[in-house]
Amino acid sequence: MSEPTRRTQPRPERYGRDDGPIARRRDRGALLDRRTPVRRASRRALRAPTDAARSSTRPPAAALLFVLAVAAVVVALVTAGAGNGAGNGAPAAARGAAHARGQGGQGGQGGQGGQVGQGGRAGAQHAPGAGSSPSLSTSLSTSAAGGVPIARARFARGACVGFAPTSGDNHRTVFIDAGHGGVDPGGPGVTETGRVIYEAGENLTIELETMNLLRARGFRVVVSRTVNTDIIKPTPADLTGGVLSVAGARADVAARDVCANLARATVLVGIYFDAGTSPLDAGCITTYDPARSFAAESKRLAALLQRDVLARMNAHGWQIPNDGVQPDTTLGGVPLTTTAASYRHLLLLGPADPGWFTTPSRMPGALIEPLFISDPFEGSIANSAAGHRAIAEGMAQAIEQYFGAPS
Repeated sequence: MSEPTRRTQPRPERYGRDDGPIARRRDRGALLDRRTPVRRASRRALRAPTDAARSSTRPPAAALLFVLAVAAVVVALVTAGAGNGAGNGAPAAARGAAHARGQGGQGGQGGQGGQVGQGGRAGAQHAPGAGSSPSLSTSLSTSAAGGVPIARARFARGACVGFAPTSGDNHRTVFIDAGHGGVDPGGPGVTETGRVIYEAGENLTIELETMNLLRARGFRVVVSRTVNTDIIKPTPADLTGGVLSVAGARADVAARDVCANLARATVLVGIYFDAGTSPLDAGCITTYDPARSFAAESKRLAALLQRDVLARMNAHGWQIPNDGVQPDTTLGGVPLTTTAASYRHLLLLGPADPGWFTTPSRMPGALIEPLFISDPFEGSIANSAAGHRAIAEGMAQAIEQYFGAPS
């Protein structure tokens, strides 16, 4: 297979650092009754001026591949849902953003969830830029050997696992969350060759690669999962037709914060991907919660992640758009309950809310979405060894710099 087409000229910013949140907040009220992610719709409106730039740097076949792949995903979801009761009203795009507020987007049906365990590694031999430099296209270690479960009885097998440093010890603990997993495959995506991929598998690969990089730099690292699994041990109340219910989805995200707290982590970093419905959706974005007492530190961490991950990716010539650092109050999927609508934060990063969310994280945190896997070009990068490596190295560098290590 051929490698993804390289962007050969600069891509304009999708929105400025200051106007992005304002524009998206303006759209929010009109979108609350829809089952599509708020940020996706808002970005489409803001990207109208960039059509010419995209058409000049992307082959016409990419749009066709995107449409065909999305159609394939829809057919697969409908077919599988008919057999297992997955037709619960939450479309694939909403499920792709279910991590955001943890209150809906019922997760993927079991069959798809079982496929993503290998998704992060599949296709890695077709890395963007493969062959240009072995050091850039080869895979990093995803070994999870030697991990020690934290509160084993509380979490699913393979979830909430701690790893000691492999070189030195700087006495700091980093928590990394690989979004989705188990019965929730996350957002669907597609590569330029038409391969359908899922967010959860790519998240897991990058989480494990980042973990091993940090361990070699003296960090103790705790990860939300080491395999394709939910974080919670689902009870009947957490499932509807074999997928996570609204309550189950919220509990699964909240369990990641519980794990980070039990691990006494110094910082929390979430790795997720975007999945939209428009071929114009593209770019890297990092978010933090502005309502926490440590908001300034969270914003500093988010800025480092955005800068370093984007720099690592664009060192390959991929020219991924910079969608900036944004507060989590402007991002995420459409709330599926009125309580969730009033919360207005990402559950992974947000504050406590009596009666709704009682186990918030206790440390600075940020969540990065490096690419839109629904974009065939960016999906190919997300599904490649070179893409995994660039994102993992950028994340590890940002975390190290957060603690004052030299750049």
